Amino acid sequence: MFHENRWAAAFVSITGENPEALACLKALVPPVKVIPGALFGYSSSRQLEKLLLKGADTAGFSGAGVEYAIRFVVMLVEKNHFRHIDSILFKIEALFDEQNGVLTAVAESATEIDGTFKEELKQQIKDISGAAKVNLKTNLVPELLGGYRLRFGGFYIDASLKGQIEGMKSDLETADFVPLQRI
Repeated sequence: MFHENRWAAAFVSITGENPEALACLKALVPPVKVIPGALFGYSSSRQLEKLLLKGADTAGFSGAGVEYAIRFVVMLVEKNHFRHIDSILFKIEALFDEQNGVLTAVAESATEIDGTFKEELKQQIKDISGAAKVNLKTNLVPELLGGYRLRFGGFYIDASLKGQIEGMKSDLETADFVPLQRI
């Protein structure tokens, strides 16, 4: 069983709070994904290391963070785990965000959320959660009919028209009705 959490934690612990290492890792992954054929083993990884070093230099990356990113990709290739890179990157970003007090929230709405409302929502989430910064991702979900759904931390807020209709339906289904008496 593959443990992306362990790989992500290892990368974050070795790079510390070096954002350049993550940026470099993100920049190095797409070119490796398009290499045809299977990448694994010692000989492929040594050639890959040279290719990645050249790519990092061309992209303007330098320093210890770059070396860690290259070694990380090479190790994933050597261990035949590179196919899990997307889930590892997701976990790494989450760990970096956690270290830096950044909270990611997801807002779903039936229509596009305008900039003013988006900023107000981010500020309210910061106030509730105490986060230093909020990254708000938005998704269009026309089935909501109106309003929005919001997820962040352990919170889930359904302020959608669809949610309200489903709530009323549930209330009506569970209500005990007393028959009317004639006078």
